[in-house]
Amino acid sequence: MKIKFSINKIVFFLIKADFFFFSGLGLVSPVFAVFLTDKLKDGNIEVAGFAIAIYWIVRSIFEIPVAKFLDKHHGERDDLIFLVGGYFVIALVHFGYTQATLSWHIYILEFIYAIAMAFAAPGWSAIFTRHIDKGKEGFEWSLEHVAYSVGIGIAGALSGILVTKYGFNTVFIIAGIVATFGALIPLFVYKDVNISGDHHLRFLKK
Repeated sequence: MKIKFSINKIVFFLIKADFFFFSGLGLVSPVFAVFLTDKLKDGNIEVAGFAIAIYWIVRSIFEIPVAKFLDKHHGERDDLIFLVGGYFVIALVHFGYTQATLSWHIYILEFIYAIAMAFAAPGWSAIFTRHIDKGKEGFEWSLEHVAYSVGIGIAGALSGILVTKYGFNTVFIIAGIVATFGALIPLFVYKDVNISGDHHLRFLKK
């Protein structure tokens, strides 16, 4: 039995981007605390806690102002630029982990990571919300969740194996490359996103 479905082109590319982008991040997240405690000269569990706190607090501070800024500017090109730019900077942060030897290096990288995600997340959400197919909202949101969950799950299973065989830096580099690829995918719909800010015809764009 074949199951056929079609989704908006822009929605498809956003989901595809998140699959690869979060697959890259998923390579790092399961082993990151171990890296902080074992590889940093002054690393310990407290450093891991502060790193997480910096990320979430800084992202929380900046994300709403960024979202308001994007909402005030008509058209979607700025949303797309913020999305791609934010994802690309996050990918660079993963390369930066290869040079981190002290806790303050990590704190700076997590601060940059948080700012970048605060820029990327509202842009992604704005475009996805405008172009989601009418009557398929639940399905397409679920498809997005499944896509990045599968990516993170597969990457998480591989991360420990890769670290054991090749070391942390190799994993960080692979993660950065995969995340960069995910960051570039939305550019394929750069010409398709709405320029004028008139979203009444968004469901007709395939």
